[in-house]
Amino acid sequence: MKSRFSIILGVTLLAACSAPPPTVSGSESSTQIPSVSPSPPPVTAAPSGSWLDWPITPGDWVYRQDDRGSIALFGEAGGDAMVTLRCDVVRDRIYLTRKSTQAASNLTLRSSARLKSLAAVTTGGSLPYIAAEILPDDPILDALAYSRGRIALETDGELPLALPVWSEIGRIIDDCRK
Repeated sequence: MKSRFSIILGVTLLAACSAPPPTVSGSESSTQIPSVSPSPPPVTAAPSGSWLDWPITPGDWVYRQDDRGSIALFGEAGGDAMVTLRCDVVRDRIYLTRKSTQAASNLTLRSSARLKSLAAVTTGGSLPYIAAEILPDDPILDALAYSRGRIALETDGELPLALPVWSEIGRIIDDCRK
């Protein structure tokens, strides 16, 4: 009986020593990705070979709506978005942004059906992003939404990204075509 009491007391004391669960701040930035699941380690060297063989860039897509329209953000949980796709309903445009230290650049989009280069300029925000404008009826958008498993985003002076094709891409396109 005494040994059973000692075991229960030991387990109770051990449990009391564990740290409390982390708290989540309610004031997260609108470009931060909420925590969903652990992602693979980031790619640090430029991939070689066909873009279809590049490792998928770690992260998840997240869809949100706000006063301007809707936005799909891609990045690792808890961090700033690496890529965003925004439907701006007032301007009737879709904006593709990518985290970048370049002042201006070309964004090359690759899908299993199409390739398109877009001129991109710095967004001027507090975080370093470049952005390109796309008309809602541009065929590259359908090619991105229906690409076979992945799309690629290449930028002058930055590592290329291989992004998974999730439904968030199509939702943004549909939001701007209504």
